[in-house]
Amino acid sequence: MGIEIRREHPGDIPAIRAVNDQAFGQPQEGEVVDLLRATCEGLASFVAIVEGQVVGHALFSPAWIEADDGRRIEGMGLAPVAVLPEHQRRGVGSRLVTAGLAAIRQTPCPFVIVLGHVDYYPRFGFERASRFGIRCQWDVPEEAFMIAVLDEDAIRGVSGTAFYRSEWGAAV
Repeated sequence: MGIEIRREHPGDIPAIRAVNDQAFGQPQEGEVVDLLRATCEGLASFVAIVEGQVVGHALFSPAWIEADDGRRIEGMGLAPVAVLPEHQRRGVGSRLVTAGLAAIRQTPCPFVIVLGHVDYYPRFGFERASRFGIRCQWDVPEEAFMIAVLDEDAIRGVSGTAFYRSEWGAAV
């Protein structure tokens, strides 16, 4: 099965919505993706294509850390990563995350946060955010909130609270 990973095109939007709705079995994630697309600059949205069909989607949106010392460090948040149920467990999600992180590394982004499965995201370089003194804005299990540090100098000595955009509030 050949998997093509590329940035989202405008014609992909209905298929992306369908992927998110089917992958999560509910409309909340798809609604947030649509809302972010309408209200947020700086998104990095990737699709996985198999035989001409969008079968997966990964979105990176602006996030930030409000440091305990008053600084605000801008980064990105990864969410959602969605794959059509019939294409799951075939490496589609891994390819999306890997390609997305590679693209983000080409920018001055110092970190990416994710709230996700503790056995999945570490393979991409994510670690418990608490190791760095970073906590999530929401009350979530500490082990599920992770960070991939892309620029150690930019966040060295930073501790504080990480925030996703407010559009995510309705989905959590």
